[in-house]
Amino acid sequence: MPPHVIVIGAGAAGTMAAIFSATQGARTVLLERTRDGGRKILISGGGRCNVLPARVDESRFVTDSSPNTLRKIVRAWPLAEQREFFENEVGIALEEEVESAKLFPASHRARDVRDGLMALARRRGVELRMDTVVTDIVPADPTVDGARWAVHTTGDAPLHADAVIVATGGLSVPATGSDGTGLGILQRLGHVLHPTYAALTPITSSDSRFADLSGISFSVALDARGGGRDASARGGFLFTHRGYSGPAALNVSHVLVRSRQAPGEPPASLRVQWTALDAAAWESRLLSRDGGHGTRQVNTLLRAELPDRLAAVLLTEARVEPTRTLAELTRDERRRLIDTLVQGMLPWNGDEGYKKAEVTGGGVSLAEVDPRSMQSRRHAGLFLCGEVLDAFGPIGGYNFFWAWATGRAAGTAAASASSSSDTTA
Repeated sequence: MPPHVIVIGAGAAGTMAAIFSATQGARTVLLERTRDGGRKILISGGGRCNVLPARVDESRFVTDSSPNTLRKIVRAWPLAEQREFFENEVGIALEEEVESAKLFPASHRARDVRDGLMALARRRGVELRMDTVVTDIVPADPTVDGARWAVHTTGDAPLHADAVIVATGGLSVPATGSDGTGLGILQRLGHVLHPTYAALTPITSSDSRFADLSGISFSVALDARGGGRDASARGGFLFTHRGYSGPAALNVSHVLVRSRQAPGEPPASLRVQWTALDAAAWESRLLSRDGGHGTRQVNTLLRAELPDRLAAVLLTEARVEPTRTLAELTRDERRRLIDTLVQGMLPWNGDEGYKKAEVTGGGVSLAEVDPRSMQSRRHAGLFLCGEVLDAFGPIGGYNFFWAWATGRAAGTAAASASSSSDTTA
């Protein structure tokens, strides 16, 4: 008989795992606690679903585990092959948004991605069981159907399987069904977990200096440092009524979040370069005297590069009168202004946490799984994929790339599971 595989969680990683398990001939059941599954797919990319990055830079993944192990996992299913799968197997044409280097479905409908994956799972023979809440996974009595694992759910008798794939996600966006249940189960089964934290989450600030800038959006470069960690990002930045969001802010937020979790440590610093111009470029512009530019007001110069309201705030921050001409600027004023524009301190005091986090940082150490198969090194027949693992990438399709790659590896390997194998890997 073909092996019986149970996949827990019908998100990105779990649905992919179920597809590949069934494709390899395993009797596959996909359990999902919500009524429909794939809810993070539906809300991703502003409802458009950023399926994949247009290019992959392995160094942009964040993990407390071995970077070498992470690279092995990432390289197992190359980007070109993933794109081909979505276009040829799922039947969803992808197109690149050049300015952001992201791949979206040509329809720009996230629902098409979720529904396409679910439809493919059904075509491959996956049995979907929605509204099924898993409460525990335990080694089974081998005398019961010869199964290795028992999956306990609310209100029903345990389900038995030769292999179980845990794709329950982390703690981010709990409204989609992520509540950390899978992480708790894996810890009870003896796995080492790195501390979890909200990642890719908006940053909050109660500082009044930027309070009136809500809704202003443009591109900046941010640098966050603290607790022995650092992260830099360039890209979209948005002032919100509570602080800062946009890809650049989200991509460095984990350094700030983790600095708040370290008792006794000072909060991380957050510096900003407000434009593409570096210190030398600003120095050149502020010293310009050709063609009568020395009579140009400094406010006019800044407003050519920045939103008007922000330019006014930054001039106040640098203690420079906006009506001063370039010729009137003193050396100290020029230096203060350049420092403010190129490496200004951006005030912050918190974050939006898991409620608005795109992903969960931390999780099961990558040392706990075989990078080729995603099988647990502690329990044969137990496979892990997606957000339960200690890795995440930046905004731009990286976390779906991770979900698809780890899900495929887990599903393919689980389909070869046999209850006659040893009980430990």
